[in-house]
Amino acid sequence: MDHFFSQELIGLANKDLEVREALISQGQLSEGYHPEMERVHRSNAQRLREIIKEIGFPTISKVGENASNAAWLIIQHSIGEPGFMKECYKMMMENAHDIKLQNLAYLFDRIQVFQGKPQKYGTQLIADGRVYPVEDKHLLNSEREKVNLPSFTVKEINGIPEAEDIPEIDGNDTEYTIWRKKTGWI
Repeated sequence: MDHFFSQELIGLANKDLEVREALISQGQLSEGYHPEMERVHRSNAQRLREIIKEIGFPTISKVGENASNAAWLIIQHSIGEPGFMKECYKMMMENAHDIKLQNLAYLFDRIQVFQGKPQKYGTQLIADGRVYPVEDKHLLNSEREKVNLPSFTVKEINGIPEAEDIPEIDGNDTEYTIWRKKTGWI
């Protein structure tokens, strides 16, 4: 196990979370993608690219569970880099036996939602707190079970909007749509 990269990955993820908490406490994280947060995300993604070039994807056996989870957090937050997120998803799929499966589910869903497509596992929420539309409500709990996520109740599943509602849901936030176009998600 590579302890040097383990510590570094955990440090990068902690910096992300510290900046996020500071911006939340200042009330500055609710309006759009804050430039300081974006700088941290881009810097972390760049360093993760370098680490991946050196050791491959940071799996649990390579860097330990905490550092592998930290790598996922860096990927999950690199929202301004669709290509990087998709490439990392492929690497995570190739290493699914050696990563936390929940991380794979969260990343898949986040990529889908940013592209305006229904998610598979129901991990991403709409601004109003409801679950963003899913591919198949009938299969949702079995898909969640495969990646060790807790089941939804029937009431929760019934409260999830339909996939046909995605254009309306996404259309409620003009700035978000502009950002996704500019960034290359849509």
